[in-house]
Amino acid sequence: MVISVADPEQKKRITADILSALPEWFGIPESTQEYIDNNAELPFWAEELDGSPIGFIALRETGKRTAEIYVMGVRPEYHRGGVGQRLFSVLYDYCKEHGYAFLQVKTVDAGCYAEYDRTRLFYEHMGFTKFEVFPELWDKQNPCLVMVMNVK
Repeated sequence: MVISVADPEQKKRITADILSALPEWFGIPESTQEYIDNNAELPFWAEELDGSPIGFIALRETGKRTAEIYVMGVRPEYHRGGVGQRLFSVLYDYCKEHGYAFLQVKTVDAGCYAEYDRTRLFYEHMGFTKFEVFPELWDKQNPCLVMVMNVK
């Protein structure tokens, strides 16, 4: 069941717990800590199973009518089980209700890492399309792919 989480400390605990289980995606301690700290003030949802969080998603406003999936994580043992789709669906409905016209997400461009290729395919399946690649926004080994979608 997907729930909205309001308590900043609970958001931090959930983020830290789940990202620590995903070192292939979140292996840079400074970046991971930034996600943990910043999530405290963002709209945030978690999926729980038997009272324990197994996934989360956070939204960051980037303009009056634009937002981005700031960070999302699902415990590896629940990948490909619909958790990500359910989390995205709740975030997307929030975007519609709050008048956002566009939603974006950033990930690593295709062909760099198998894990990120799966991530990119997930976002394509959710309706995102490739917008632009910034080859050195993060660093040369991690070209930043920006994907966008209309919020209808």
